[in-house]
Formats: sequence, C-alpha cells, structure tokens
Amino acid sequence: MTATNTRKAQVPERSRSHTSPPTADLTIEQLAAEVGMTVRNIRNHHSRGLLPAPEVRARVGFYGADHVARLRLILDLQADGFNLAAIERLLSGSDGLAERLLGLRHAVTTPFEAETPEVVTAEDLLKSFGEVHPKDAERARKLKLLVPLGGDRFEVPSPALLRAAEDVVALGISLHAALALMERVSRDCESISRAFAKLFLKELWEPFEQAGQPAERWDEVIEAVSALRPLASEALLAVFKQRMTTQLESAFGKVLEHQAKRPS
Repeated sequence: MTATNTRKAQVPERSRSHTSPPTADLTIEQLAAEVGMTVRNIRNHHSRGLLPAPEVRARVGFYGADHVARLRLILDLQADGFNLAAIERLLSGSDGLAERLLGLRHAVTTPFEAETPEVVTAEDLLKSFGEVHPKDAERARKLKLLVPLGGDRFEVPSPALLRAAEDVVALGISLHAALALMERVSRDCESISRAFAKLFLKELWEPFEQAGQPAERWDEVIEAVSALRPLASEALLAVFKQRMTTQLESAFGKVLEHQAKRPS
C-alpha cells in the first residue's frame, strides 16, 4: 500500500524536545517540566546567579522564554562536560556574555526547516512497508527515522524522510536496500557536516578568539554562523545535483550499450 494510506498524527507537545520556548509566562513548576529539570535544581541555579530572577506578580514568580533558553544552555554545557563552577564563570563573564552565548547557541541549534514530528502506529508501518525484518527495524531506529514510544506507537522526527522512504519502496526498491543506502548517506553527511564545522572554527571563530573576542564583533560571528548553515546546505545540494546527473548519464549509457548488444 502506498504512502498516502498511512495515517499519522502530530506528536503531542509533551513528547517533543527542544521546541520553541513558550510565549506564555511559566510558574517554576511549569518551567521545570518544560526544560526537564527539577524545581530544586532551578532554585539552585538561581541562587548561584546562573538564572535571572523571575517576574513576581501577586507573590508568584513567572518565567519566560529567556529563562527557558538560559536553562537549556546550562544543560547543553553540562552535557559537554562543564561543571557548574565552570558554567558560572562562563555566564558571569564580561557584560552581556551570557546573552551572546545564548545568541550563538540559537544560531547553531535552530533547525534549517522545522518539521512537526508525527506519530505512526505499527499497523500504519505494516501497511506502508509490509513485514519488516528486525535488523531493518533496528537500522531505522539508529537512523532516527522512528523513535519507539511504546504500545506499538512510534514518533517520526522527519515525516518528509519517512514519506521519501515510502515512495522509494513504492517504486519497487526493497526497504533493506533503501536503509543500507541511507546509512551510507548518513555517514557521508556526518563527514561533510564535520568539514563545515571545522571551516567555521578555523576561518571565523579562531581569528575572533585570537582578537580577544571584541564585543563589537559578536553579532558578526553569530550572523556568520546563521549564514553558514543555509550556505552549506545550498552548496551541498548544488554539488549533489551535478554529481547525480553525471552518474545517471553514465549508468544510462551503460544500459544503452548493454541493450545494443542484446540479440534482436
């Protein structure tokens, strides 16, 4: 059955991660739920000066998008191996450094084109792909095409990618072959992405660092990061189109040569 028969639902808000910060004011309990921290940890960050004070109304503290962004920055720094003392030094540096780091983080982590995750059931997948070998199911999980939610339900982080897989299978290409190719593409993209990241560090960040991180150039660096991401995507797509055309022409030429040699 083709992709059009797959029934999908949007992922509930609570099951998404790193969505855009809420615009509504949050109590400390709601803030804790939004970022995945305990209230105790948030109070601790506040006491250490890592988190700005909330806006107090009727004796209740309310937190906004800036607080969400600051706490996510702290979580990211902790995941990178920084302890709270080091994070405190980073965020209490020169005037405005914390805001600049937040701006840099936003430029780095903002998706190219945000997709709304969807939820599919095992029955939906069966209709689109038929019986799937356990090894292929594991491949799909490692490639993050599907995220198990339990109860025969799966989150689809990139619905466009899943639809592409459905269309490929509908053409008669096996799911096993398509996933094997996707693994190779994923490795190649990892290498290309690493090269662009190194380009940024060497050509943009290191000169900025050597110049002493002048305050007047922070916006320039952040804008460069924002610009590099779509430029990298456009450059990669342009080169791919050229190489794909060349490879298809070569392959079709071989098909024609083979056909010419077949007995009539």
